[in-house]
Amino acid sequence: MRAAVVPALGAPLEIRDLPIPAPGPGQVLVRMQTSGVCHTDIHAAHGDWPVKPAPPFVPGHEGIGIVERVGPGSPDSGAVRQVGDRVAIAWLGSACGRCAYCISGRETLCEAQHNSGYSVDGAYAEYAVADERFVVPVPDAVSSRDAAPLTCAGVTTFKAIKVAGVAPGERVGVFGIGGLGHLAVQYARIVGGIVTAVDVTDEKLRLATELGADHTVNARTTDPVAAIRDLGGVDVAVALAASPQSFEQAFSSLRRGGRLVCVALPAEGTMQIPIFDTVLGGISVIGSIVGTRQDLADVFALHAAGRTRVIAETRKLDDINTIFGDVLAGRVPARVVLQF
Repeated sequence: MRAAVVPALGAPLEIRDLPIPAPGPGQVLVRMQTSGVCHTDIHAAHGDWPVKPAPPFVPGHEGIGIVERVGPGSPDSGAVRQVGDRVAIAWLGSACGRCAYCISGRETLCEAQHNSGYSVDGAYAEYAVADERFVVPVPDAVSSRDAAPLTCAGVTTFKAIKVAGVAPGERVGVFGIGGLGHLAVQYARIVGGIVTAVDVTDEKLRLATELGADHTVNARTTDPVAAIRDLGGVDVAVALAASPQSFEQAFSSLRRGGRLVCVALPAEGTMQIPIFDTVLGGISVIGSIVGTRQDLADVFALHAAGRTRVIAETRKLDDINTIFGDVLAGRVPARVVLQF
């Protein structure tokens, strides 16, 4: 099979011919149809984060494909998939299923988890193996092209809006309108939020308006904090841009009692938050990491019901290094989907 491989951290990806992997106990072999390209894949390939993946590895955690083989049964398997099922391979490749986080519905916090395209090979390949318990069925009404970005960008922003507890009529600032942000705008609207979209390009702000944003702010030409305060501030600020400065701007845009939801993971890794303003303003800072299998099922259900739109362009695996460059340069309207 053909796969895009990270040969060394920071090196360009290589297209290699690899053996088709065999599914082990409790695993399935998935023939990939599509795979979304996430900024996290670039962080993984560059080794940007404190816990680094071990090369060589295959990135990708927005994989959609058909189950072709089922491995030997596993006694603790909770949901056996069948040959022919169309499934999603998400960031949460597996979790222990036994710890306090798993049994309380917070499996994304499991300390024994494995992550697709990071600690185990992912979906930038014609075939991938995955834990049968953690692949999520894709409804017939959701295309494989749309399902790929929903598997990470969708479930991540859905979860961010969910943990923020956005109430109808609350003001929501979405900082960064790209693969994640264009979906965050829609989820905030679904729950009744009044949305202000913040980005540094007019093209992405026009997209945000098309998708339902009530206000837009170009942070390249305007002070976003001043502009949002002129609108009355926001109750919830969702930080999706991989920039500590954007996180700090999101914090400073909050009204009293507001919630900053931290989602993006900038390589720099730190932000400065004033203690005085946080305490006196009753501000909450929330970390939100992807979503559970149930969250992804809910994301698919919303899309199948026509509540969301996915903005994406399809490209080929051979173009992966060019795609990474385009993502880093902001030349991608929202998401790129690899079509196999």
